[in-house]
Amino acid sequence: MEKNAVFTVPRGATGFFRPADGPLPETGTRAFRTALYAAARASRGRVGGMEEQEYPRTFHTATVVEGTDTHVVLCHVHHPWIAFAREPRDWYTDEFLAPPPWARTFTDLGFTVLDRVRLLLPLSEADTSVLTRDEWRLVRLHGITTLGGVLFNAWD
Repeated sequence: MEKNAVFTVPRGATGFFRPADGPLPETGTRAFRTALYAAARASRGRVGGMEEQEYPRTFHTATVVEGTDTHVVLCHVHHPWIAFAREPRDWYTDEFLAPPPWARTFTDLGFTVLDRVRLLLPLSEADTSVLTRDEWRLVRLHGITTLGGVLFNAWD
């Protein structure tokens, strides 16, 4: 992604959907697991663990242990987006990290790695036209102001 390109928030990004619109896309856990293990090999590290998404969270969480460093890897459940964070949490606002060099392994396997700059993009600078009134209510209720906060959440 270009740094200056507007990010268009697609249907399903928040994890909410209207049944009339049909099911949301899914990022398969098998594809994520495959990419995760490939990334761990590329880092000369190991997978420390993986926790599959559970409602209401919008993402899977995993760790890659590289020497004494532990990297928290987030994978959106409805879109093939990867992000990195300091620690495992149920939702994120601005706790994102820059991707490590081996994150390109995810890109090579069909994922889009979102960097810290993109994830901290103010919602006012993203194309959020697809968000419903209910999604905007939740955004305001939870005080979310960043793109990453909308994508990696556990709203109920």
